[in-house]
Amino acid sequence: MRTVSLAEAKAHLSELVNRVQNGEEVIITRHGQPVARIAAVERPKVPIQSRAAFRAHLPGWRTPSTGLIRALRDEER
Repeated sequence: MRTVSLAEAKAHLSELVNRVQNGEEVIITRHGQPVARIAAVERPKVPIQSRAAFRAHLPGWRTPSTGLIRALRDEER
């Protein structure tokens, strides 16, 4: 985390924004007291259009799940 004065922040805003884009946080001070924090914006999650569309993108199983459960249960015996 980097701390800069307000005057320095005004003079080097582009550089500070680049640092924030790279994951760094910047604290801006006025008269030695922290007054603001610059942090990257969280990107919004993209909503899933439908469950069917989501499932269509998942890889398929070679064996039905009932067969996998039976095989695991038989191994425990």
